[in-house]
Amino acid sequence: KDWLEAAKDPGMITRLMVYSVSLLIVSADDEAVSVPGDIILGGLFPVHTKGERSPCGSQIYHRGVQRLEAMMYAVDQINKNPDILPNVTLGVHILDTCSRDTYALNQSLQFVKASINSIDTSAFQCADLSTPRVRHNYSGPVFGVVGGSYSSVSIQVANLLGLFHIPQISPASTAKALSDKTRFKYFARTVPPDTFQSSALVDIIKSIDWSFISTIYSEGSYGEYGIEVFHREAQERNVCIATAEKVPSSADDKEFDNIISKLQKKGNAKGVVLFTRAEDARRILLAAKRMRAAHSFYWVASDGWGKQQKLVEGLEDVAEGAITVELQSDNIPGFDEYMKSLTPERNIRNPWFEQYWEDTFGYEQESKVQFVVDAVYAFAIALHNLYEDLCKNYNKPGLCPEMTVYDGGDFYNKYLLNVSFDGLAGSPVKFDSSGDGLARYDILNYQKSPNTSGYFYRVIGKWFNSLEIDSTILYFDRNKTTKPSSACSLPCNLGMVKKQQGDTCCWICDQCEEYEYVYDEYTCKDCGPGFWPYKDKMSCYALELQYIRWHSPFAFIPAAFSCLGILATLGVMGLFVKHNDTPLVRASGRELSYMLLFGILCCYLNTFALLSKPSMEVCITQRFGVSVGFSIIYGALLTKTNRISRIFDSASRSAQRPKYISPKSQVIITCTLIAVQIIITLAWMFVEPPGTKFHYPTRNQIVLKCQIQEKSFLSSQLYNMFLITICTVYAVKTRKIPENFNESKFIGFTMYTTCIIWLAFIPIYFGTGKAYETQITTLCVATSMNASVALVCLYSPKVYIIVLHPDKNVRKLTMNSTTYKKYNNSGSGPSVSFAGPSTSQKVNSEIEAEHEPEAEVEVQVEVTEQNETIIMQRLKNQNIPSRSSCTEVTAEPLDNITLL
Repeated sequence: KDWLEAAKDPGMITRLMVYSVSLLIVSADDEAVSVPGDIILGGLFPVHTKGERSPCGSQIYHRGVQRLEAMMYAVDQINKNPDILPNVTLGVHILDTCSRDTYALNQSLQFVKASINSIDTSAFQCADLSTPRVRHNYSGPVFGVVGGSYSSVSIQVANLLGLFHIPQISPASTAKALSDKTRFKYFARTVPPDTFQSSALVDIIKSIDWSFISTIYSEGSYGEYGIEVFHREAQERNVCIATAEKVPSSADDKEFDNIISKLQKKGNAKGVVLFTRAEDARRILLAAKRMRAAHSFYWVASDGWGKQQKLVEGLEDVAEGAITVELQSDNIPGFDEYMKSLTPERNIRNPWFEQYWEDTFGYEQESKVQFVVDAVYAFAIALHNLYEDLCKNYNKPGLCPEMTVYDGGDFYNKYLLNVSFDGLAGSPVKFDSSGDGLARYDILNYQKSPNTSGYFYRVIGKWFNSLEIDSTILYFDRNKTTKPSSACSLPCNLGMVKKQQGDTCCWICDQCEEYEYVYDEYTCKDCGPGFWPYKDKMSCYALELQYIRWHSPFAFIPAAFSCLGILATLGVMGLFVKHNDTPLVRASGRELSYMLLFGILCCYLNTFALLSKPSMEVCITQRFGVSVGFSIIYGALLTKTNRISRIFDSASRSAQRPKYISPKSQVIITCTLIAVQIIITLAWMFVEPPGTKFHYPTRNQIVLKCQIQEKSFLSSQLYNMFLITICTVYAVKTRKIPENFNESKFIGFTMYTTCIIWLAFIPIYFGTGKAYETQITTLCVATSMNASVALVCLYSPKVYIIVLHPDKNVRKLTMNSTTYKKYNNSGSGPSVSFAGPSTSQKVNSEIEAEHEPEAEVEVQVEVTEQNETIIMQRLKNQNIPSRSSCTEVTAEPLDNITLL
């Protein structure tokens, strides 16, 4: 804040400069790389590691030295290039940051001192009232600074340099905060911010199917900002953090051991993401080895680890299988030869090279070398463009006066951010509006060499806005390609969803119902009526519409049964038509017999309506067919049994002929009974309009049925049940009349069997509501059986006589006296009294033939009792007296007496 406030006050700036100079005198390190030139570029690199009791340690940091030499190499190449800054020489002033932000800030004050020459002196006046003149520094003004490496260093330095409008380009600092132009107006970098690296790390985690991981990050802007972005993106993509551990700047071995212990407590989190500086990553591996956890974890590391061999030296077995991210870079052509050609004797401009030479036994070009060279070239090309604009007509060596006082802030915004070129490695170099470089990463896997005992980093993929990785060459520990598991809970199987338990990545798997599909990983949803989930439970499909097919046994068997019944009914009809005028057919009551046969035929035909695919027409036919078909049969039978009962009841009370027993009356009565059922059916159709509906007997069935409720169907049959009940009562009532006189015996048997069928049918029909095929087949069979019982019981005796015994198809029917007496004694029929041999016997009887009044049928009754015979005979073609003239007959010793 003090620095920002100072930037607003010119007087404060002056005081800061004076204060800076005093600091330089007290604390600046005398060692530096200084090469004079017309334009001076500052450099900040971690040549030494941190010191424990002093700012700088004694150990050389080989990566820092390589980056320093890369800057020197780039300046040499630019000074040799006549196309860049002709007649202008670049110089350098490079300082050691010792990997410490506070020390780097102190060192960077030297750049401020060197840039005083670029300050506008018009605001100042000497004591003698003369214009102040700035003393030229031996290395000239600092136009810009390359560095630092660590983000924490760059943040501190950028705050200071920004006050003096000194542009800065970092070749290695990737903290997200450095993209904030409100804080760091003149900062740029040839590397991308950690937001991209964090995205790449999350993509790697997702590619190996890890959902539960631990993270370790270094204290400071690099680790803290990087891991913050990683955590946010990981949670957005359903990767849970088991534990997140920070490595303090001053952490000792005990602190690292404690971190490993915490990781071990989260045993399911096998994957560990490191967003640390290189030295912290090495100490983590050392702690894992000390804690005997060398193969307990699988490491995924940021570019702080990258592809450094020094970091894993002596810890190869612990680091095996690690996946690391490194900024995509290529070797700078000629730099390897340049480095190999250097010796302490020849490299006198680098005061730290002798120590580097002693500590480094093998050389390999460091990955950030390219970005250091790109940063130097970016400055050079921007300066060249500025030179072209300001010093076009300046013919002297060095800079024109306009360029020496040009504002660094304008230089940054107008020239530096607008450069675009291909670097020495062939990669494009440019900056976005925030001063960030292009985001390209190599994905590395630390593997054991197949034929040797050594280890190496193998490129297994790349990241440029999206991940491309070859999982076939990705090896984990001991060269295994099998992906290790790092999950709090195992993935759920098909058709199962997660039920959270505590942590968002910890769950139990719950099975969806058979009719449900997996809506999302936490929710099952009902497919809805008529739909069923696919086997993978990811979506639903429409169920096949079910109805009885003709090839089904449920249709074939009742249809075959009905066909036989139809043929038999038509055969009986044909037989009756052919023998229409024979005594047997006439005596059976031809009109009612034909109506019965028609009703039976309707019942058989109903099977085909019941088995057809439901439609409006089919459903109307079903309602009328079943209801009316039964009413025709049982209406006709009720009329018959009622007629017989009335005849015999009337005969017992008087000799007057009962009313409404003529064939015409019987047909009218039967039609009336049928009409009642038709009216009931019409009313039913009004209350419950016919149509089709979808029925769901089970969740995985959709049945096309007629719009008929089971209760309403039962109600529609109540009238037929009433007819059956009354018919059965009359059948019981007339069961003892003379057996050869009429059909009462067969009607009774028909009704008894019908009642049994209905009693069996009702529970079966209503008990099979979910099995629509069984229900419909039961109704078909029950209907056909009712028709068959009526056909067989009522017509088989007649067919038997007509076909096999035509000799019995005559007008004379014999009635056994014993049966007749038994009927009389039961009180169910007319009474006949017999006197002794000398007593007259009175017979009151009303016997009517079961045919038209004009029918010519002989009825002979033979009664034998106490050696007396009474013969009653109606003779055809004779004048028949009235009933009143034939009231009493006295038995005579004759063989036959004709009762008129």
